[in-house]
Amino acid sequence: MAGVNPGFRVRPMSEFDVPAVMELERALFPDDAWTEDMMRSELAEPTRHYVVACPGGGPASESGDGASGGPVVAYAGLRAVPPEGDVQTIAVDREWWGRGIATALLRELLGQAYTRGVHEIFLEVRSDNPRAQDLYRRFGFTDIGVRRGYYRDGVDAIVMRCSAPAAAIARTGGGEQGEVLEFTEPDDGAGGDEERL
Repeated sequence: MAGVNPGFRVRPMSEFDVPAVMELERALFPDDAWTEDMMRSELAEPTRHYVVACPGGGPASESGDGASGGPVVAYAGLRAVPPEGDVQTIAVDREWWGRGIATALLRELLGQAYTRGVHEIFLEVRSDNPRAQDLYRRFGFTDIGVRRGYYRDGVDAIVMRCSAPAAAIARTGGGEQGEVLEFTEPDDGAGGDEERL
């Protein structure tokens, strides 16, 4: 199935998604995983916007498996307090890397940031994660600093900034930002799916 994009949907995260998101969180970030309380607190904040990606899409179910759309395979979050915002996290199940999911998630976050009046977006990315850095640079993020030993394992964080969310979406061929996005086109091979920022 590698190299094939069976289609996926990006939709707002719901309370029902939290168990599945936490399972991914713990698998991807065993040393830095957020707690379930932290995730629920983030989701409840009006200044936040969290989304999930599910194969084929579909509404959330009480089981947290994405209902008819299958399991949650990725999630992302934005903090938007105009005029600034922060990409809180982007995480993609390793089995789903290389299918354009992180690109779609970032495009959705930038669209939401623009809608909420954000003019500058910041993020931290691991210095040992070149895939994520490349993704952000494609969207116009630039390096503005380094936080030494930022992560628990001692890895530095590169601080990045994007000053024009709408231009970043246009630069990457994104269309209108919406409530539910469907993606069925093959990935362009550029990769860009990464772990957490």
